[in-house]
Amino acid sequence: MVIVRTQTNKREERVRVATRATIVGGVLFAGIVALASPEPAAAQATHHWKHGAILAKSDAGFFFMVQNGFAEKQGLKLEIVQFKTDILALQALIAGEIDSFEGGPDGSMLASARGGDLKIIGCDWPGLPYGIFTRKEIGSLAELKGKTFAISAPSANPAVVARAVLQKNGVDPASVNFANLGGDLDRFKAVAAGVAAAAIVSNEYVPIAEKQGMKMLVAARDALPDYLRQCMMSSAKTLAARQDDAVHFMAAEIQAWRYATAHRDEELRLTREITGIKADDPRPEFVYDNALRSHAVDPEFSIPVDKLKWMDEELVRDGNLKQPVDVTKVIDPGIRAKALALVGAK
Repeated sequence: MVIVRTQTNKREERVRVATRATIVGGVLFAGIVALASPEPAAAQATHHWKHGAILAKSDAGFFFMVQNGFAEKQGLKLEIVQFKTDILALQALIAGEIDSFEGGPDGSMLASARGGDLKIIGCDWPGLPYGIFTRKEIGSLAELKGKTFAISAPSANPAVVARAVLQKNGVDPASVNFANLGGDLDRFKAVAAGVAAAAIVSNEYVPIAEKQGMKMLVAARDALPDYLRQCMMSSAKTLAARQDDAVHFMAAEIQAWRYATAHRDEELRLTREITGIKADDPRPEFVYDNALRSHAVDPEFSIPVDKLKWMDEELVRDGNLKQPVDVTKVIDPGIRAKALALVGAK
């Protein structure tokens, strides 16, 4: 059984989430997963691996597909801990509370610049799905000067992206009033309620924005084509002490993402089971189709070094880093290479 937990505050508040996907998913996908994996089933998954993920939303089927037999087939007992922000997940990884997590790679570069030993081992969602959403009457980013702009934690990925998009469009980030108003849904609701004039949120809200009197004013990927949304990270200590487990975990993730990108109905079903999103809500379909159409996801977990270098330079321009870090020291391509040797290159 896979355990999915949720962590939302600064200490260690963890709530066991009994998702239907955990209970039903194993039965639903058991036969299919057996066909999807070339390896014989493990006699017993005895190696525990604790992985961090951002709170499940309309793309959850991609990130949680690994729990449907793929990890077990690699000999791992997988526990997924959900975090409200990248920052909380990063803190948990540094503290040794989790073995890996998926989030914005900028956090790892910032931590490395401060002496951390974090490593990027692959990137599953290189495309940037964020957008700046506003009320319909807002016609340009320049009109946001002096107004409230909803972000998450100041150094979390959405906030960094928001500042970069403003700068790219000639708007000084210091001219808007950034406010930490929670996760994507909280930020979206803040604009709908008139609490904020703008918010940086996932593009999954495009299908429902108009009914709320809102629109996506700017698509982040158009302004920042080289900005990476999400990579898989671990610590150098964990990778050294548990390299074999890390390789098998990455192998499971690659197989799970390959399966998710090839089986639309199953990914959508899992997303709804985990999140409770209703059948008439168009967001999961929009996210899935948009991600594949725009090649935003990478089931092979490539490590785009050039884009990481660009992000490193962006962090310097944004003032988060005093000087660039050596990106080659922040990545560990060996784990992915060994994982591909297990599952076969596609």
